Amino acid sequence: MLVTRIKEYRAKHNMNQETLSKLVGVRRETIGHLERGNYNPSLKLAWDIAKVFNVPIEELFEYTEEE
Repeated sequence: MLVTRIKEYRAKHNMNQETLSKLVGVRRETIGHLERGNYNPSLKLAWDIAKVFNVPIEELFEYTEEE
């Protein structure tokens, strides 16, 4: 299971989903799906989102084994 901290980082940067989606070139709905855990990003998208917040990918995404 991929756990994401995108919503937390958006809040820290006072950024809405629409703004982030435009910065990384996806639809706003894609950001919503990522935040809810309904969608796993491509490596390129994960990298682009991490660059927006100037953090390593591992800071935003964590993989955990499902029990």
